[in-house]
Amino acid sequence: MSEQSAYSIYSSNHPIHPEVRLRGTMQFDLRSAEGRDYRIMVSIPDLEAPQEGYPVVYALDGHAIFSTLLEAERAQCRRKEKTRVTPSIIVGIGYPSELPTSSERHYDYTLPVPVDNLPPSRDGLPWPEYGGADYFLRFINQVLKPKVESLLPVNTDHQTLFGHSFGGLFTLHVLFSSPESFRNYVSISPSLHWGQPQIAEEEQQFAARLRTEARKHHLLIAAGELESDAPFHMLQNACALAERLAPLQAHGLNVQFREYAGENHGSVVPTAVSTALRTAAL
Repeated sequence: MSEQSAYSIYSSNHPIHPEVRLRGTMQFDLRSAEGRDYRIMVSIPDLEAPQEGYPVVYALDGHAIFSTLLEAERAQCRRKEKTRVTPSIIVGIGYPSELPTSSERHYDYTLPVPVDNLPPSRDGLPWPEYGGADYFLRFINQVLKPKVESLLPVNTDHQTLFGHSFGGLFTLHVLFSSPESFRNYVSISPSLHWGQPQIAEEEQQFAARLRTEARKHHLLIAAGELESDAPFHMLQNACALAERLAPLQAHGLNVQFREYAGENHGSVVPTAVSTALRTAAL
C-alpha cells in the first residue's frame, strides 16, 4: 500500500458519504522479517521541529488509540509551559484489519511462557498462537523506527512506548529485557497475570542490572479503580509492581502509579492519555 497523505476512517456501508480525514497524518503498511503485516499511522506535527528532532510516541493497538493520542497532543502542546505536553510524532501500530484490538496482537504482545502457566481463556477454548513479543520488538526497532526516521526529524533519544492490557505487558517486557529501546514507558492495565513466571523473572533481572548499570527511564503504570476483580486483579498487580520498582528511583527509574477513579479496563485508556503524554515529555 502506498503512503497516503491522510489517515481515513471510511465505512463501506455508506459509500456515498465522504471520507473523514485526520489532518496532518499519513498511513502505510510495513512487513516484518517474519512476514507479518502491520498498518502504521503517523502524525505530522504542525509546529516546527526542535533542533534535536521531535519526540516520538509509539502506540500499540494503533487503531484503538492513535486518534485519541493525536488530538490530545495537539490540544495541549501549544501551551506546553502549562500542560507539560511537548509537540511529538504519534505512531500508531495497527494491523490491516483495522480493528481496534485485532487478534494478531495476541501473538505480538505476549511472552513464550510455558503452556502449563497460562490462565484459563474467557471462552474455555485453547489460547491462540502466542509468544512473539521478541519478534515484534525486532520489527519495531529494525523496520518501523528507521521508516519513521526517514520521513520526519526524530529525536532518537526521546522515544516512548505506550501499551494497554496485553500491550501493557509487552511494554514492561521491553523495559525489562531491552530498556535501551525507549526512554519512556507507559503501561496501562498490564496483563501481569498472563506473563508469569517470565515477566517476574525479567523484572528481577532488570532490577539487578539497573543497580549496577544506572539508566534514566520514566515509567507510568496505571489502572482503573474497577479493575480489581478476580481472577485477574489487574489493579492490585499494577500497584504492587509500582511499589516493587519504586526503590529503583535511586538508580534512574522514575516510576509513577495512577489509579483512575470510576474507570474500568476499557475506559481507563482515554482517561490516562494526558498523563501518558506528560510522561512522554519527560
